[in-house]
Amino acid sequence: MDLSRRHLMGASAAGVAGALAATPTAAHAAPLASTLGRDATQYGVRPGSPDDQTKALQRAVDDAARARAPLALPGGVYRTGALHLPEGAQLIGVRGATKLLFNGGASLLSAEGANGIGLCNITLDGGSIPLPARRGLVHCLSGRDVRIIDCEITASGGSAIWLEQVAGDISGNIITKTAATAVVSFDAQGLIVSRNTIISANDNGIEILRNAIGDDGTLVLDNRIEEIKAGPGGSGQYGNAINAFRAGNVIVRGNRVKNCDYSAVRGNSASNIQIVGNSVSDMREVALYSEFSFEGAVIAGNTVDGAAIGISVCNFNEGGRLAVVQGNIIRNLLAKRPIGTAPDDDAGIGIYVEADTSVTGNVIENAPSFGIVAGWGKYLRDVAITGNVIRNALAGIGVSVVPGAGTALVNNNMISETPRGAVVGLDHAKAVTTDLSLEGAQRFAQVMVDGNAVRR
Repeated sequence: MDLSRRHLMGASAAGVAGALAATPTAAHAAPLASTLGRDATQYGVRPGSPDDQTKALQRAVDDAARARAPLALPGGVYRTGALHLPEGAQLIGVRGATKLLFNGGASLLSAEGANGIGLCNITLDGGSIPLPARRGLVHCLSGRDVRIIDCEITASGGSAIWLEQVAGDISGNIITKTAATAVVSFDAQGLIVSRNTIISANDNGIEILRNAIGDDGTLVLDNRIEEIKAGPGGSGQYGNAINAFRAGNVIVRGNRVKNCDYSAVRGNSASNIQIVGNSVSDMREVALYSEFSFEGAVIAGNTVDGAAIGISVCNFNEGGRLAVVQGNIIRNLLAKRPIGTAPDDDAGIGIYVEADTSVTGNVIENAPSFGIVAGWGKYLRDVAITGNVIRNALAGIGVSVVPGAGTALVNNNMISETPRGAVVGLDHAKAVTTDLSLEGAQRFAQVMVDGNAVRR
């Protein structure tokens, strides 16, 4: 039986709810197997039993998968160890009522080389039992059409979901109290991670990773992510809501992110990343990041309220280049990074860029340091800063003017309430010139300043 997502969700909403709500003594009630495939209780599985159900559950899973039929789990708690999901395994529960309670093993549910795996309307409770390194409570390797839909995953002692070389859809899930990262994907083959609620993870919220730089194309859409800690420490590897590493062509769109130790979105060596239309608040480091060996980043239409730095597009020294930073609202930046992140690094900057980048149409307000900074020492090339609004910053726009720095255009910006100057020259982090927007100010051949409206 080929069970599409539409059939799966329709069956769970209509068939499971109706069939499981019917009284067992009703003569006219159709057996569960006739409406959904196989009923787990037919295999001796006992919901609510204090006994371990692993053997009976595995037998039910295997038999239903062989028959290409979904396995229905009536409401109740099922205490179980590790279960293996064969090709085509489909498990359907009753939302909020069907719970698999983990009692130990490498993972609660695992699959390898199996296509067509489906989980729907099931609560998976890891019981905070520690998992081995690089394991998830749900652990899938090398599978296509893997769908984890409308489930709840809580108290995993490792990651909640761990995927390697998987294509599929991870959507509509609630993932809480994760000891490591909520969703990890290595070398995705065509993955959607959408509409999930992720609250309280100790490493990262979502990781989209590759073992080597290459095309990935994962879509990370419309998730709600909160309370992400940098539990293992580090200088940015952890504490991020969404982390794309070596993964090209990833789209991060429409996510609501708040209260993270580091970044809302961190693209590391992730070319052609799109970070679009996200709502971000209460970040304690850089809110939106594109760094290291990347070519191509679009960071547009986001709102950032509260961060050490709003947007950073950097590491030209590592080959990081080519970006558009457009139409973002960035405000209420921190004067200093908090202890536990990197407290001596720069803070209070709205947007920082280095190479081959257009910065246009952004609005920046309440920046304790700079509204916009272009370049770090000699690492500056072909940056256009046009049409931005900067209000209430120590200085409006800072541009590197050290020997060897490249060209920057600062044109037609609205800059107000910047006591250190509207446009100033920098030697790394230090302002070394007077206001370059003033008549008769010192000029630098590589910095073109013109047409800015300045209110002092």
